[in-house]
Amino acid sequence: MGDVKDRLQSDTPALVRVLQLASAASPVGSYAYSEGMEYAVHAGNPRDEDSAREWIAGLLSHSVCGLDVPLLAGMHAAWSAGRTGEALRLGVWLLACRESAELRLTDRQQGQALMRVLAGLGVGRAAALRADRRVGYACAFALAGAEFGVSARTAAVSFAYARLESMVVTAIKLVPLGQSAGQRMIFDLAGTLPPTCEAALSIAPADVAAGAPGQAVASALHETQATRLYRS
Repeated sequence: MGDVKDRLQSDTPALVRVLQLASAASPVGSYAYSEGMEYAVHAGNPRDEDSAREWIAGLLSHSVCGLDVPLLAGMHAAWSAGRTGEALRLGVWLLACRESAELRLTDRQQGQALMRVLAGLGVGRAAALRADRRVGYACAFALAGAEFGVSARTAAVSFAYARLESMVVTAIKLVPLGQSAGQRMIFDLAGTLPPTCEAALSIAPADVAAGAPGQAVASALHETQATRLYRS
């Protein structure tokens, strides 16, 4: 029992930082971006709980864990070692993988917003980069993990969870779905994140290959959608 208590006490500082980073209360503006879902719902899919779960599960697998997580791990290692140039290079690489102007805008603006939050918390490196266009959300999240002593594995799972929660909240508003449906989706999909992120962490940045063509098309068409609630 003592060993468990000791581990809990040693892990608690990093745990609470992870909870803060992944919280929906984090002011990074995720509520303003649908990442293509608004047009997809307008076009008829997702249209219910099952199709929304399928849409989100696909993005988690093929985009978040297939692309963001391996590069986040590389950025975490670079930030931890003080290699700012390498971290920013990987951040630019990730931004270049976004398949529409809206998706790049979303990533960049959330990254800069998180950098401003970190600067306000006293993270010196964030203060110098809070308006840097090379910084996306995963890049800023990786810096936070490195600064707060959060492991790359834990940072990856918390990052993926934050993305999951954001997509579910968007689906609740747009499809629309009830809060219970949203909680079912989070419960079901969150359980897949640890093993999926674990597998993604073994992918070297040079071997990253992922894509979500449905999201890319929906996001591009959303740019000219006549009536919309979300910026992207």
